[in-house]
This record gives sequence, C-alpha cells and structure tokens, in this order.
Amino acid sequence: MAGASSPQRAYRAPCPGCGAPVEFRSAQSTHAVCAYCQSMVVRQGDTLARLGKMAELFDDHSPLQLQASGRWKNKAFTLVGRLQYKYDEGSWTEWHALLEDGSSACLSEDNGAYVFATPLPSPRELPAAEHFRVGATTAIGGRPFNVASNSQVALLSAQGELPRLPELGRAFTLVELRSQGAGASGHAQGEVLSIDYSSQPPDVSIGQSVRLEELGLSGLRDESVKNETGRQFNCPHCAAQLTALLASSKSMTCDSCHSIIDLSQGIGAELRHAVQDEPVSPLIALGSQGALQGAQWQVVGFQHRMGSEPNDPDELFGWDEYLLYNAQRGFIFLVDSTEGWSVVQPCTGAPEMSDGQQSASYRGSSYQLKESYNAETTYVAGEFYWQVSRGQKTWNRDFVSGKSLLTMEQSSNEVTWSAGSRIDSDLVARAFKLEGRKELLQRSDVGPFSAAKSVGIGTVIVLLVVLLLVLVLLSRCSGCDPATENCSASGSARSSGGSYGGYSSGGGHK
Repeated sequence: MAGASSPQRAYRAPCPGCGAPVEFRSAQSTHAVCAYCQSMVVRQGDTLARLGKMAELFDDHSPLQLQASGRWKNKAFTLVGRLQYKYDEGSWTEWHALLEDGSSACLSEDNGAYVFATPLPSPRELPAAEHFRVGATTAIGGRPFNVASNSQVALLSAQGELPRLPELGRAFTLVELRSQGAGASGHAQGEVLSIDYSSQPPDVSIGQSVRLEELGLSGLRDESVKNETGRQFNCPHCAAQLTALLASSKSMTCDSCHSIIDLSQGIGAELRHAVQDEPVSPLIALGSQGALQGAQWQVVGFQHRMGSEPNDPDELFGWDEYLLYNAQRGFIFLVDSTEGWSVVQPCTGAPEMSDGQQSASYRGSSYQLKESYNAETTYVAGEFYWQVSRGQKTWNRDFVSGKSLLTMEQSSNEVTWSAGSRIDSDLVARAFKLEGRKELLQRSDVGPFSAAKSVGIGTVIVLLVVLLLVLVLLSRCSGCDPATENCSASGSARSSGGSYGGYSSGGGHK
C-alpha cells in the first residue's frame, strides 16, 4: 500500500472449498471470496466456513482493481474487496477500502462519478424503509436530508475481502438521502447518506463526491476502456458486430438498426433490446474529443428529449443531451436547447428548497424557479452508464441564477439534481473543432436583431421572405407528432431544443 504501514495483524487460513489460502487483512472483515474457487467464506473465530459459491463477476472494465491504493483525507488506503449490485435500471460497483488505521470505507459509483463513504452508527429510531418517500425531506441525526431514492436491489457478485456480505440474489431495500446545501462538512458537492436494509439494524454510511485524480491512486488498470476482443458481440436484433467502448456502459445502441441494447448484466449474459426508428443526427458526432473545464472529454452518448407543460400537453419542446466521459472525472452532460448550450453535472448533495418551492439554494447561491414540465426520452444513441430506454419519463423543475442552472428530475423511485451553467456556442465549436459549422451551433448567445443603419431595405425584404417561408413550413409540419416523429420546422430529422426548458440531464443514481 503506497505510503501506508502494513496491517498490524493479518489472518490467513485455507479455503474450506479448495484449500487455497484466504487472507483477512482487517479485523473488521467477516467475509471473503476465494480467488481460486469463488467460494463464499465466513470467518468464525480462527476458522473459515464455506457458505456457497459466488457468481462470476462481470467485467465492467473500471480503472479500479483490487490492491489499487491511494490517499483520502491524508490517510492511505488499499482496495481489498468488491461488491456488484443490481437494481431496476442496471448495476453498480462498490469497492471495500482498508485504511491505514485499520478502519473501513467504501468507494462506490454515484451518478456517473464516485463517492467515498465511511460507516456510521445506526440511529436508535431509524424509520422503516417504506417511510422514506422519494422527494420528501427528513432528518437523520438532527440534520436535514432529501430522500433521493428508495429502490429494491440485490447482490450480483463479490470479490476479495469484505466487512459484510448480503445474501446473493436476495432483494433488499436501499435508501439514499442527500444533504441539503453544502453539508456540515463544507464539501462543495454535499453528502449522500445510504441506508442498507439487508441486515438489522440497517447499515448506515455517509460519503462525499470525489474525483479519482484527487485520490492519487496507483495500481490502476492501464486503461479504463475495453479490451478490443473482450467487449465485441453481435446485436441481438440484427446480428451486426458491435463493440462496447465505454468503461461502465449499462446500455448502448446498435449503429445498424438503432436498437437499444441492455448491457447491465455484462457481455455474455442474455442481451435484451428495444427497437427504435426515426434516427436523429447529433450535431457533435459520437466519439468526438473536446476540451472543456480544463479536461479532455469524449462524446460517448446522445439522447433527444421532449418536454410538455402539465396543463398543456400538446405544447411540446425538445432538446439534446450529449454524455461526455473523462476517465478521471467521470461524466458530465453537454445540453443543447434553443435557449443556448450548457454544461451540467449530477449533484451529490441536494439544494435547499424554499417553503413555496419557488426558489432553491445551492453552494451559497439562490436560484429562482423558471419552469416545471414533464420530460420524455424519445431517441438515444451511443453508450450510457445507466440503463437508458426510449420512453423514460420524469417530472422536471428548472431553476436559474444568471448563467447558472439547477435542475431537479423526479421519477417514481428517484430524485436527481444537476447543476451547471450556460456556455457560448463559440466555446462549443472550438472545444470540438467545429469552427466550420459554427452557424449550426449558434443559439441564444447570439445578440438580438436590431434594425441598425447598416441594414439596408434589401436585407429587410430578404428577412421578410425567409419569415414567410418558415411560416409555410411550420403550417406543413403542424400535422406531425413531435413526440414520436422528431418533427422540426427546418425539415431536418433533428429536432433541436424548444422555446424553453432543456437544462436537465438524465441518469440513474448508480
């Protein structure tokens, strides 16, 4: 372990399944998975008992691996165990970290990024899982939290040394709460409190968002992308050969037939698919590289979404979202609407809402409610860290503060907050080397038209003619259904953002 002292005491005994050595480096670890025969082993004093056989891990091609080491809050740690869980929208991984003082922590996936969490004593009067209503505010230990998710999950597989081991395949409830504002620790992105009801009393932990680059990790895999031969498979719908490029993809689309393919169980498991037609053409091609926020990002996913007002479902508007990936920072979203471009990222914490829910406070800034609307995903392309599907629906609320944006997305069992800011279209063009297509990228950051002296009568006449043509095209388009046909006034297959909305970004909590 880089920079860490050796454990004061380690226990090693033969595996009761195959006789291979199984080592426990932490006194807090009670379970392990034999690296040779995959037996689930429980430690009982100085003897080991075999509980059964663990399912094989599916390779998620994370840059993390067992024995990788780093530092967190000036403490050295080593990753000694790994748990894979599944839920309705896919799966996620948690890594058991052994700190140099002998304590345990957890490095887990969260909203396309990572959270470093430590265990907490279970409160004396912790409510039953069903009492946590998604979207509500509750208090734990005298601190206010928002209920972000309440899901049924199950252990998919495990590896290495572990402080606990839920029963393989048995469903249990996992509740996630997100702290309001910056959190008592002062961490900019807030905190997430997890309540695991797989045992009684429930296991409770609290964590903060981290970037892998902040942990000074060593012993990582050489690269976080796939092995070319290990992630190739045939589309289950049209049999075209596909290659999954993203490290942690839970779904992707086929380039040939545009079907959405479920990868949440790994390559080699039964692949489910959903057919989608009417392909949309992204302005920024999948696979493009771009420099934003001081880092290099790759466009790995794209989705077109439609919104409607609750009181006027026939008034539709649309926008596009590009999923960007960086191996050290995780994922962000580049959002394209007619109101402009913006860069947003899911929040670990949760903003504090006013009593009337007309404003929200986050990281010391106050945001005003701009609009509320229903949103639906109508087309997807590329790869995603959650199990995306056409027809996914959420209830969204957009808040603004100058160029800063804040969005809440709520489904039946989850609330996700995203924060970001608007950026000029020129910056997008430069970032992705699209200066030759700047006109297509221009949005509301272009100044309003005014009849200056330099504008002659000929120009005005031309503009009037163009306006008449646009009105004619709009009248011809009025009979289509934008929710399914991605109709646009330009006649293009792409329906870019609408007259308002479109700050949101999708994604599961894991």
